[in-house]
Amino acid sequence: MLEMNQIHCMDCISGMKYLESESINCCVTSPPYWNLRDYKVDEQIGLEENLNLYVQKLVEVFREVRRVLRPDGTLWLNLGDSYSGSWRGMNDTKTSNKGNKASRDVLKKCVIPEGLKEKDLCGVPWRVAFALQNDGWYLRQDIIWAKNNPMPESVRDRCTKSHEYIFLLSKSAHYYFDAEAIAEPVTESTVKRLSQNIELQTGSSRVPRKDNGNMKAVAPRYGGKKYTTNPEVFNRTKSGNAYEFRPMRNKRSVWTVSTQPFKEAHFATYPPKLIEPCILAGCPHGGVVLDPFMGSGTTAMVALQLRRNFIGFELNPDYIEIAKKHRLASVQVRIV
Repeated sequence: MLEMNQIHCMDCISGMKYLESESINCCVTSPPYWNLRDYKVDEQIGLEENLNLYVQKLVEVFREVRRVLRPDGTLWLNLGDSYSGSWRGMNDTKTSNKGNKASRDVLKKCVIPEGLKEKDLCGVPWRVAFALQNDGWYLRQDIIWAKNNPMPESVRDRCTKSHEYIFLLSKSAHYYFDAEAIAEPVTESTVKRLSQNIELQTGSSRVPRKDNGNMKAVAPRYGGKKYTTNPEVFNRTKSGNAYEFRPMRNKRSVWTVSTQPFKEAHFATYPPKLIEPCILAGCPHGGVVLDPFMGSGTTAMVALQLRRNFIGFELNPDYIEIAKKHRLASVQVRIV
């Protein structure tokens, strides 16, 4: 068994072989995007000769993730897309100047996937999501990461891309999901509407031949076994039962989170605020969060801050040192 709260310098598939089956609460990760960057290590994912090989490799990785997840475990997967014929991987000076020649040759020859035309959107996130679904995962939701400060693009024939995907996948049909932990405040207009006297409302009938009375403004229901493991602390009711109004609502599927620069890392990192809801909803206090592609250690840092344990894997030892120095050194909490 590998040591807890450590980033292990090894291939993630090989590393996960040391983990016991059904020992991890949730996995939060962002694999290297396809054909965008050379991370200067052997066995890296993302420089496969074609898109299908990249998808197959990720399926292998997450098949092992599924083995180590508890039956009620979840996978939160962040992936970005790319365009067929894009030369971004070659134009990245950090890549083209420092990457090895073999990797640059791969970038040159795999820019147009089979079956696509130049300038086609590759649909990489959805290809991976559907492949994982076919491999046995439950594909539960696509979450949109909306960026209000996206990377500028010098394009004139389409909009600037300002979003990425986070896919929520589960090992089983029923899984741990703490909706209350990530509930968000309702809007001011909703508070005003629900503060009205319900008995005095006329309401509206939106369905033809509706015979059980008009629809009135009522507060959203919370809790219940469908959403939490502690249903007794909530006031979930059904038609005709009274409940206490709470100015909160279920979190929506569009998350607006600004990108955040991290000058110590020469690669993209997702912001801590983006993955806080994933860990809060997917892992209980004292549980274990897995990140097979740890990078600069954002997942590890957030897990510790939220009083969860972590186990991570990273091929590049330089990135592990960055994570230890600039991410984990500032976190005092250790939950083992």
